[in-house]
Amino acid sequence: MQPLGPDPSSTGIDPKVVGLLCYLGSFVTGILFLVLEKKSNFVKFHAMQSIMVSVALLILNILLGFIPFIGWLLGVLLTPLTFILWIALMILALQGKRFKLPVIGEFAEREASKF
Repeated sequence: MQPLGPDPSSTGIDPKVVGLLCYLGSFVTGILFLVLEKKSNFVKFHAMQSIMVSVALLILNILLGFIPFIGWLLGVLLTPLTFILWIALMILALQGKRFKLPVIGEFAEREASKF
């Protein structure tokens, strides 16, 4: 028996593709699909997680920018890790997986259910 895929999207696009698109444009596409999506909890979850992880990383980068040398060094190290995370989240969404990041994932799931 094949596992059920994500619930259909009200956008008319495959929900797995929409999940990927939620991450593609950072918090902008996350907000866009959170507003546009009316049915799919899968899409709403990925949209909310995209918004939250993008904002968290943006704030972290800004804070690290205020710390001389060590903060800048950590910011440089954070950049490739952020890129890897971004690609991984897009691939997992495209595979139809609801991968929850620690802390952010649970919060994103709770908040997405409110929309």
